[in-house]
Amino acid sequence: MKTQINFGYLVFLSLVAALGGFLFGYDTAVISGTIAQVTQLFQLDALQQGWYVGCALIGSIVGVLFAGILSDKIGRKRTMILSAILFSASAVGCAFSADFNQLIIYRIIGGVGIGIVSIISPLYISEMAVAQYRGRLVSLYQLAVTVGFLGAYLVNYQLLGWSESGSSSNEWIQLIFVSEVWRGMLGMETLPALLFFIIIFFIPESPRWLILQGKDDKAVSILKRIYQSSVEAMAQLAATQQSVHTEVKSEWSLLLKPGIRKAVLIGVCIAILGQFMGVNAVLYYGPSIFENAGLTGGDSLFYQVLVGLVNVLTTVLALVIIDKVGRKKLVYYGVSGMIVTLILIGIYFIYGDVVGIPSIFLLIFFLLYIFCCAVSICAVVWVLLSEMYPTRIRGLAMSIAGFALWIGTYLIGQLTPWMLQNLTPAGTFLLFAVMCVPYILIVWKLVPETTGKSLEEIEKYWIKE
Repeated sequence: MKTQINFGYLVFLSLVAALGGFLFGYDTAVISGTIAQVTQLFQLDALQQGWYVGCALIGSIVGVLFAGILSDKIGRKRTMILSAILFSASAVGCAFSADFNQLIIYRIIGGVGIGIVSIISPLYISEMAVAQYRGRLVSLYQLAVTVGFLGAYLVNYQLLGWSESGSSSNEWIQLIFVSEVWRGMLGMETLPALLFFIIIFFIPESPRWLILQGKDDKAVSILKRIYQSSVEAMAQLAATQQSVHTEVKSEWSLLLKPGIRKAVLIGVCIAILGQFMGVNAVLYYGPSIFENAGLTGGDSLFYQVLVGLVNVLTTVLALVIIDKVGRKKLVYYGVSGMIVTLILIGIYFIYGDVVGIPSIFLLIFFLLYIFCCAVSICAVVWVLLSEMYPTRIRGLAMSIAGFALWIGTYLIGQLTPWMLQNLTPAGTFLLFAVMCVPYILIVWKLVPETTGKSLEEIEKYWIKE
């Protein structure tokens, strides 16, 4: 069967959808290079600065709430088109904002795009992929997110350098790329956003969604191109039809069935717990933590790029091995490593100054932590969430889990500065280590191994619960 799969076509479809992940990563990370400039220009106080950083997360929560319902109603493809429009509008609007309020509005619009694409891109890839390749193909989305992070750091660094050494006779270029370069940093997202918008028109709708709508002929034509076999395409059609027709008509009734309800609750738990294991605290506040530990402030952007680079390279490794090692084993190995490195970071903050441990060890511990995190929970969470639920409610169930994930992201973003101040850095990172324990226990005891299983086989597991 492997020789019949049109793997190149599957990779193309997955890369197109994963471009949404790149926009997610860029939009999330680009803010780090603009905070000081925006604060100075608009004379922001501490609360306004926090609102500038966090407003996109509010938009993301809104986007997540509607993403699944929209994709179930109008389709996965049209919903991705909507997210591309939102990203484009946000990038252009931020670049030409006349005042702080306009800037906030356009950041929220971009946040809605992030929320939508965080659900729909992995969902689409999961529904298009065949069982033996699904893990690595869905992981392309997470890889794209990390590349987006790194891309934002590099664009910020490059544009800042240009603004300090160049000038232009054109009024708009002078404003956006020299005198107020933060506009260029935010506006550069327009290029990948427009590419995403255009290229989506060259991919088909999800055949599983088409089957759900009774459009079997269109679904079969897509399945034939994937499987390169009419027999296999018809077999996949029959399997999906059977799972859809055995489900109850009401999406909410299916959501409340004992097995499915359990799957949704597990998804919510692993989504929100994953945010309290420290990864976003490291990605968002890493430079500040480095500076507080004695590393020079002038090197903070370099350390940020280094963390982003390790994140990308490790995600590539996860993409290669996820379908070979398995989802659960990656979590066991990775989260165990996270616990060890978080404890080492905590010990450094307790004893580093006392015994004179060089601060470079802190950077090493951080990079090891990012490695363990990127190879496990970051790579696995969207794969699991995209394949755990029945076709009829996959969008709705992923929205619920995604909503929990973004609530956790927002909370950790708001609480981390408080925890660093009141619990001390050592206490904060030791708390993150403790939060890893329930995560690994949930995956061990409650989550089935989904590697190599079709979506219909996974669905039957939960229906039997």
